[in-house]
Amino acid sequence: MATFFLVIIYLSFISLGLPDSLLGVSWPLLHLDINAPFEAAGLISMVVAGGTIVSSFVSGRVIKALGTGKIVFISCIMTAASLLGISFAPSLIWLILLAIPLGLGAGSVDAALNNYVALHYKSYHMSWLHCFWGVGASIGPIIMSRFISKGQSWRSGYLTVSIIQFVLVVILLSALPLWIKAERDSKNNESGSEEAADSTSVGQAAKKPLKIKGVKLALVSFLFYCGTESTMGLWGSSFLVNVKNISAATAASWVSLYYTGITVGRFISGFLTLKMSNRMMIRTGQTIALCGALLLLLPLPSIFSLFGFMLVGLGCAPIYPCMLHETPVRFGKENSQMLMGYQMSFAYTGSTFLPPLLGVIASRTSISIMPFFVVFYIATMLIGSETLNIYLYKLKSKV
Repeated sequence: MATFFLVIIYLSFISLGLPDSLLGVSWPLLHLDINAPFEAAGLISMVVAGGTIVSSFVSGRVIKALGTGKIVFISCIMTAASLLGISFAPSLIWLILLAIPLGLGAGSVDAALNNYVALHYKSYHMSWLHCFWGVGASIGPIIMSRFISKGQSWRSGYLTVSIIQFVLVVILLSALPLWIKAERDSKNNESGSEEAADSTSVGQAAKKPLKIKGVKLALVSFLFYCGTESTMGLWGSSFLVNVKNISAATAASWVSLYYTGITVGRFISGFLTLKMSNRMMIRTGQTIALCGALLLLLPLPSIFSLFGFMLVGLGCAPIYPCMLHETPVRFGKENSQMLMGYQMSFAYTGSTFLPPLLGVIASRTSISIMPFFVVFYIATMLIGSETLNIYLYKLKSKV
C-alpha cells in the first residue's frame, strides 16, 4: 500500500511540474501571437503565484475538511482545465483569467503532498518527490520545443500537456477510495495525547512566529530561492533568443536542460542525504548555482550559456527540499508545522514578485540584465543561509 501511494504521489508531482515551465519557453512566440506586451509574462506569472499563495494559506483547513486524496484530484482537474483553456485563449485577458485556477490548484496539491510525505515517509523521499516535479517541468519544454521546431503553434504544446493532465485525473480518480481508506486508518492510529501536546506547542509559537530567533533569515533564503528558480524558468528562453541569438526551439530545449538539471540533481540528492547533512547539501547547491549564473553573466560564446543553465538547475536541486527538511532541526519540532507554511508562503512570494520585477525593468532596458539579477538572488540566498547557520551555531554553543 505504501509503495502504491508513493507512485501516486510521484505522478501527482509530475502533474504539478508540467505547467510550470510552459509559459517561459512559449512566450517568445506566444506574446507575438496574441499581441501582448513582452513584460506581460511577469503579470501572468504573478497571477499564478498569487493563486498558489492563497491556496497554500487555506490548504490546512481544506485538507482537514476534504482529505489529501480529494484535494489532489480536484487540483489536477483545475490544472488540466486551465491548460486546455490556455491552448484556445485568444487574448491576454483570457490568459490572466485562466492563470487563477492554475495557481489555486498548484498551491493546494503542493501543500497537501509535502505534508503527507513529511508525515509518512523518509527524508530522501522528500528529495525524490521534488525530483518528480522536475520530471514534469522538464517534459513541458521538450513537448513545446517539438511543436515549435516543426513549425506548429505553441497552442499544440499546451493542448498536449492538458491531455496528459486529464489522463492523470483518471488515475487519481481510480485511487480515491484507497486514499480515503488510508487516511481513515491513519487517523485511527494517531496518538491523541502526543497530538494534543504538539498542538499546544505549535499554537503558542504561532502567536509570534517572526519572533522565533533566526526565522527571518530562513524566510529570506526561501524568498530568493524561488525567485531564482522562477526567474530562470520564465525569462531564460527570452534571454537566449534575444541576447544569444538562439532559435526559439533551441532555447526551449536548453531551458528543458535547466529543469533536467534540477530533476537529476534531486534524484542524486536523495542518495547524498544519506551521507551529507542538509546544511552541507544546501551550501553545495547554492555554490554550484552561483557558478552557473556567473557563466551566464560573462561575455562567453553561447554554448557556455547551456552549461550555465544546467549548473544553475543542478545547484538548485537540493536547496528547496533540504531547507524544508531542515526546519525542525533549525527551529524545533514544535514550531516546524507552523513555520513550514510561512516558509512556503515566502517561497511563493519570491515566485510572484521577483520574475515580474525583472520583466518590468527588462522591458525598459534589455533582457540581457537577467544574469545580474540571478547572481544577486543566489548570492543573497547564500549569505542569508550561511548567516543563519553561524547564528544557530553560536546560539547552540551558549546553551
